[in-house]
Amino acid sequence: MIVYQSDKAGFCEDVETGEIDQILLAKVRGVLGMGVSPSEVRSWHQSLTHMHLVLTDPEIPADSGVGIEFQIPQTAKRIDVLLSGSNDEARDQAVIIELKQWETAELTPMDGIVRTVIGGGPRDTAHPSYQAWSYAELLRGFNEAVYEDDIQLHPCAFLHNYRGPGALHADFYAPWLTQAPLFVKGEVERLRDFIKKWIRYGDRSEIILRIDGGRIRPSKSLADSLAALMKGNREFTMIDEQKLVFERALHLARTTAAGEKRVLIVHGGPGTGKSVVAVNLLVALTQDRELVQYVTKNAAPRAVYEGKLTGTMSKTKYSNLFRGSGAFTTAERGTFRVLVVDEAHRLNEKSGLYQNLGDNQVKELIHAADVTVFFLDEDQRVTLQDIGTRAEIVEWAEHYDAEVEEMELLSQFRCNGSNGYLAWLDHVLGIRETAHVDLSTLDYDYDFRVFDSPNEVRRLIEARNVETNRARMVAGYCWDWVSKKDSDAWDVVIPGHDFRMQWNLTQHGSGWLAHPESAKEIGCIHTCQGLELDYVGVVIGEDLVVRDGQLVAQPEKRSRHDRSIRGYKTRFRRDPEGARAEARMIILNTYRTLMTRGLRGCYVYAVDEGVREWLRSRGGLQQ
Repeated sequence: MIVYQSDKAGFCEDVETGEIDQILLAKVRGVLGMGVSPSEVRSWHQSLTHMHLVLTDPEIPADSGVGIEFQIPQTAKRIDVLLSGSNDEARDQAVIIELKQWETAELTPMDGIVRTVIGGGPRDTAHPSYQAWSYAELLRGFNEAVYEDDIQLHPCAFLHNYRGPGALHADFYAPWLTQAPLFVKGEVERLRDFIKKWIRYGDRSEIILRIDGGRIRPSKSLADSLAALMKGNREFTMIDEQKLVFERALHLARTTAAGEKRVLIVHGGPGTGKSVVAVNLLVALTQDRELVQYVTKNAAPRAVYEGKLTGTMSKTKYSNLFRGSGAFTTAERGTFRVLVVDEAHRLNEKSGLYQNLGDNQVKELIHAADVTVFFLDEDQRVTLQDIGTRAEIVEWAEHYDAEVEEMELLSQFRCNGSNGYLAWLDHVLGIRETAHVDLSTLDYDYDFRVFDSPNEVRRLIEARNVETNRARMVAGYCWDWVSKKDSDAWDVVIPGHDFRMQWNLTQHGSGWLAHPESAKEIGCIHTCQGLELDYVGVVIGEDLVVRDGQLVAQPEKRSRHDRSIRGYKTRFRRDPEGARAEARMIILNTYRTLMTRGLRGCYVYAVDEGVREWLRSRGGLQQ
């Protein structure tokens, strides 16, 4: 949806009158129905004045098109400036320009991510060149006018207050700088040359309006290339009831009429292949040229499964198929043909960094799609904000008169296929009573051990990791994240054992599980849920102890940085018994989830000696 559209002559006139910011303000309110902060209005005035200076070059045609604040359909992203025209071969061209007022920026170790001052404080955000490139890829892959009419897109970024060279020009960002050149203060001539390289003549075919009206569906080239990535990829081979669930979901997607609503709830415990089916659905429906997204609350599964498909942890043209669960707060009804929601138990009520956006994520997902497929394991709800339950999904499905079907994945492929180990874990943690009360009496092929030293766990995990780079340390979030501000500080420190490790949250972010060098870090529930390893080493913190012969949850021992029990104190004042029961469920589910990440083995150290003895007395092998 385009907010402002004119030609170069008209744009320059609007800037020269000093009214461009007010014109945009009125159009944003009228076209998008959005409010605009005073700071954004000021940024329009400043940045577009600089853009006007760039366009005063007489060799840039007066009748070239200018579009400002183009909201990309199905996203909340807006392209700052679109310039359109044709080249010497009379081919349609569009230059995408990302405008920034930044004066400084810092290098980070994360792909395409920089740190700069936003909203009064330092924040990690996308590199401007990556941002411009990602917008171009979104249009190339999903805007029918762009790929059918062969409109050539040329992204770049213009930081008119930033003096280079600096951190933004670092070699680490070279892939994005190559894809979308960066122009800074004093480089107006370079930016002009970039524009003139592509736009030699004016826009005589309404390029910007055609892009604005382009039908949104995946291109054949995107669909075919995605299918080629899947072919022969054993990570995503489906067997048994996985194939049955896949075919049923595919049938629903192919037979549901536009405007109708259907919901499929797929229940499955850890390691039953929920994510395998979800990714297969994403690929198959994209190949059908349907508008489909793979959705999770946590970024980690999205990053890792995209990496498994593409063979790289860098962002790719397929990244636009993977979306966070908070991205649908303003989506129109039936925007998507299918939304495939993995880890649906992690859905929240509100969205946004401050939980201040939207109404209810379950509601919004069903609203936004004709068919919504929820992959669910209620025993993996690990924060007080998690609302993803069968009851919640059914309630909102009924609200939309959606037909509901339910299926189940039972076959266990994690923990060496040992349903016995999982049942024992449920029993020993007190999640539910089962017949599997003593692990030592079960016939199972799984390496579960309890250690008296966290260093022994780490030593064994490091040895296992040499084999396949699929062994990691994880822990309950009972230690503050002090290394966030001091890179030399240790986070998880266990006195008496000379044990020190840093949380993984800074260096590798959501892709932590796949980076070889991250084996020296320790992970938490937020970066490993929904993913699997060969071997996992689990450190149980002081939030779980044994007192008077009972397993006791201590939510007050969680780190102050942990948002999973945010609101516990308020709930406790209102309903102490209910709040304690809810917090206990969160803590037990957290350790159940951590202790089921390993395909072949799980090694445990508990800070509380009573917990170690609790596990051993119920069949856990002592080391």
